[in-house]
Amino acid sequence: MLALQLQRLQLIDQQIEQLNRMIADAMKPQQDAVMRLAEVPGFGVDSAQQIVAEVGAQATTIASAGELSSWVGTCPGKEESAEQNYSSRSAKGNKYMRRVLNQADHAAAAKKGSHFQVVFRRLLLRLGYQSAIWAVAYRLCRLVWKVLHEGVRFIQHGAEVHPREKKKRAQMLARALRKLGYDVTITPISQRGTFGAIFSGECPCRGHPQSKNLLA
Repeated sequence: MLALQLQRLQLIDQQIEQLNRMIADAMKPQQDAVMRLAEVPGFGVDSAQQIVAEVGAQATTIASAGELSSWVGTCPGKEESAEQNYSSRSAKGNKYMRRVLNQADHAAAAKKGSHFQVVFRRLLLRLGYQSAIWAVAYRLCRLVWKVLHEGVRFIQHGAEVHPREKKKRAQMLARALRKLGYDVTITPISQRGTFGAIFSGECPCRGHPQSKNLLA
């Protein structure tokens, strides 16, 4: 009986591996977008693939970061009557994106030294856990649009700026991508003074009028 159960588990593992290869083959045209999203704290290759599948590699059908946040349902709601606000609960949005962001916001808030951890801790005492963690999801959602629509890359400022941390993060992403069937080569970008060549683009925080909303 135990041997049959082990064989069943092995079969399931083989099927999962086969599905991962099929997904990787289907996502090869969007490989650059997947890799840029996977660099954002809280996201991985799997979550990046799900996001690209939902909104597209360039998010061309979504006009702004605010529109994406409204569609997903991460922006604060406003139930108002007689100039009195009764509820700020977020509206129901795309359930698949909400599920991905719900996992990502916890991971980003727990990421030691990340900007999102700083934001979460700053808001925790004032808003409470649930509102603070959803505020992180709101910022991640806006950042998703920025990365996809404008073709930029996320650059972490803070503790993770250390080259050793960047190298560790790049190697971890490379292993995940190779496991899913991608061909990845890591090359230092010496002219920028930062580690990594899997991802390309500019920082989404500089020179953008909505940078305070994205990362404040």
